[in-house]
Amino acid sequence: MMKSIYNFTILLAAVLTVSALAACDKPDSKSAKEYVIRVGDRVLTVRDFDKAFEIAKIAYPPKAMQDPVALKEVQLRLLKQMTEEMIIIERAKELGIEISVSEVEKAVSEIKKDYPEDVFEQMLLEYAVSYNSWEEGLKNRLLVEKVLGEELDKQVLITPGEISKYYEEYYVKDGLTSDFKDGSGNIPEIIVKNLRRQKLEAAYKPWMESLQKKYTIEVNKAQLAKIIGS
Repeated sequence: MMKSIYNFTILLAAVLTVSALAACDKPDSKSAKEYVIRVGDRVLTVRDFDKAFEIAKIAYPPKAMQDPVALKEVQLRLLKQMTEEMIIIERAKELGIEISVSEVEKAVSEIKKDYPEDVFEQMLLEYAVSYNSWEEGLKNRLLVEKVLGEELDKQVLITPGEISKYYEEYYVKDGLTSDFKDGSGNIPEIIVKNLRRQKLEAAYKPWMESLQKKYTIEVNKAQLAKIIGS
């Protein structure tokens, strides 16, 4: 059960990083003035950030969160992630990419199948997160993933030569060739998966940098100081 709770908090933190951005198409006058980051019509407020951070920090050792330097690093990392997600959602708007009701329902079903009936909803209540807010956040998470798939997957091409080179570097040197020969562990599939991840990570940075130049990103320094200090 403890593992399920931990997995739940990781999932919830990932979703909450974008759930706060869902209602920002038409921010109210208060949030418009008190934004920390603004990308297009979307804003991130201190309250939005704090809500996501309270859950996100559960993934880190308690002692690390008592260290001011480590705490600030985690806050900056989360702020960077949330800002990039706002940019990606803005990109989705430009490209006309959307998430359908059926796509959300399928994702919800996949997630909830790992929990006994009503347990997932009860855990949301324990974290003071409404189901609607979580579902809207999930929709945005799916949107981010869909944009990444549309924009970056087409840049990834894995050749037989690269698979062979990876095998030589990481399996032959470590004496794991027997696993490859008898097919155990589905080694070729693992190699392709690892190579794809590496290439996607390499393609992400220049892609994100190009979007940061494309869109106007506003930072409210006064509100930012409330999160990470001066």
